[in-house]
Amino acid sequence: MNKLVKHILALLFCGCLLQPASAEELKLTSLDGNTVLTVNIDEQISWSVEKYNRTILPKVIVDMTVNGNPLAKSPSLKAKKEVDRSESFEVTVPLKNHKVSNEYKELQLGFKGGFGLHFRVYNEGVAYRFFTSLRGDVEVNNEVMDMVFPDGTNSYFPKEVSTYSHYERNYLHLDIDSIPVGDFCSLPVLFNQDNEQLRVLFSEANVYDYPNMFLESAGNKHLVSMFPKAVKETIPQPGARADRNVIITKEHDYIAKTNGKRTYPWRLFVITNDDKTLLEQDMVMQLSDPLKIDDTSWIKPGKVAWDWWNDNNIYGVDFESGLNTETYKYFIDFASSYGIEYVILDEGWTKSTTEILDFNPDMDVKELIRYGEEKGVGVILWCLWKPLDENMQEILDTYAQWGAKGIKVDFMQRADQYMVNSYEQIAKACAERKLLVDYHGSYKPNGLRRAYPNVISYEGVKGNENNKWSEDITPLHNTILPFIRMAVGPMDYTPGAMINMQKENFNISFSRPMSMGTRCHQMAMYVVFESGLQMMCDNPSNYYKEEECTRFISKIPSVWDRTIALEASVGEYVAVARQNGENWYLGGMSNWEERTIHLDFAFLPKGTFELELFTDGVNANRFAQDYKVKTITVQKGDKLTLKLAKGGGFAGILHPVE
Repeated sequence: MNKLVKHILALLFCGCLLQPASAEELKLTSLDGNTVLTVNIDEQISWSVEKYNRTILPKVIVDMTVNGNPLAKSPSLKAKKEVDRSESFEVTVPLKNHKVSNEYKELQLGFKGGFGLHFRVYNEGVAYRFFTSLRGDVEVNNEVMDMVFPDGTNSYFPKEVSTYSHYERNYLHLDIDSIPVGDFCSLPVLFNQDNEQLRVLFSEANVYDYPNMFLESAGNKHLVSMFPKAVKETIPQPGARADRNVIITKEHDYIAKTNGKRTYPWRLFVITNDDKTLLEQDMVMQLSDPLKIDDTSWIKPGKVAWDWWNDNNIYGVDFESGLNTETYKYFIDFASSYGIEYVILDEGWTKSTTEILDFNPDMDVKELIRYGEEKGVGVILWCLWKPLDENMQEILDTYAQWGAKGIKVDFMQRADQYMVNSYEQIAKACAERKLLVDYHGSYKPNGLRRAYPNVISYEGVKGNENNKWSEDITPLHNTILPFIRMAVGPMDYTPGAMINMQKENFNISFSRPMSMGTRCHQMAMYVVFESGLQMMCDNPSNYYKEEECTRFISKIPSVWDRTIALEASVGEYVAVARQNGENWYLGGMSNWEERTIHLDFAFLPKGTFELELFTDGVNANRFAQDYKVKTITVQKGDKLTLKLAKGGGFAGILHPVE
């Protein structure tokens, strides 16, 4: 052997010695064979994912720092196991499908040092989470997720200016490499590759006793995880909103103090080249804890006559409208007339915003609850989170004793560990008293509602209420929401505006608000948008005046046996079919573009169906409230072409013909 060969072999041998003994590459492939997740264990733990024979995420580095020690530094693998699952479960309040299929492959990795990782691959995407098996309580200082994206990736980026937020954001269409270092967003967030032909939706699930994750730009196509620190001390914000806003004055140096033997939240990625998948997938539900309530028979989803958006601006009555008993009896009468399940008493019903155990002298809440029961209408009570948190047991006991059906709790505005725990505490305490919960001023759904289905809806969305003070709620915005925010769970957008305008006619009015887009655009929301508690935001006087539309909306349920996406393109258009019992319901919406939608009734079972259909009127481009209603018969396999106006939409109900 000559000296050159010996020298090369020596170098190769030294190189091998420099590699950590634990270096390993592990692969996990989806059941359909299209998605391949590769885990690399070297000086650190990273993973990548391929789908459609291309690299989607080239490198994601993950780690956790617990009690000041990075767990995944020079990791040593001691156990691995691959598991296949093919199961299904039923959803108590089904907002997409009554039965959810849960089929995946899972790679379970255990490392020296008392920690490990679970990786799951679904046909629709991938997910991972940490677990630890450490004694006693631990302090989690940080959880690292460092993602690098391929060239040309852009995003729908819900930029935040603080983690103290209502999480009601516009989705900014930004190139990843153009996001300034330090800018960050809340979740969910959508990434786009291959000229927007491929989507990656990122969010989280099963978040308990742990803060929400945010994503921060680190520059050079990198986004990294960030978390709010655990809150140590707050003081009321000086001024008019001291009842609901706080200033965080001290934070701990950790993000969570928690039991050392536990699993942590799932980090999930829906990956698809078909926008319909974003509407049909249910990964947050699949990755969340099962039911924790024994009796769910009392949980009743439905629609709500809502007061706050329309500022109690009823007319044609012989009493002065406002925050008084007569006005709310009018709301209850309206709800009863149309079979609407609930009325909300929003801000103003209490003696003050902090004295929420008593009502204002012009409103007899006990009488309203009694009157509602007589009329078959339940009453839901709004309250601020801050006073509720300070006196939860007495307040909830009182509301339950009065006969209220639920609470709309507002102004949480945080996503730290204490607040996440508060969400579960409220859900559990309300379930014990058979009270529904609608979270406003809230972060997005994280899976809590599978365990506590009395959590009937979440806000955390820039919805119709913003019409009262801004021009942000456009048909473009509305055709983005189903693919991002709604893709992770219900959103209390509060649809139903009866005063509808095209862009050039829209005006901001706090007391007499209106919406952008057509009447049918608003009506379609009752089918397209998911919420177990679907608001009717306009005032009863307007609904009475628009009897034909109101009667139609009142027939649309808020829960579904099955959902099928018919047409879908993020920020352009959306059309869905949803089944409830023997009936099917159609809804479709467009952005500001006029367009033609082609409906294929291949989803129908055999037989003849009568279709009651609301479409944009011939003059809807000028007068947005113009609509046309017709009834036709259709069968499986029939096709129908619909023309949508600017900001347009359509809605339909299909009844089987005997």
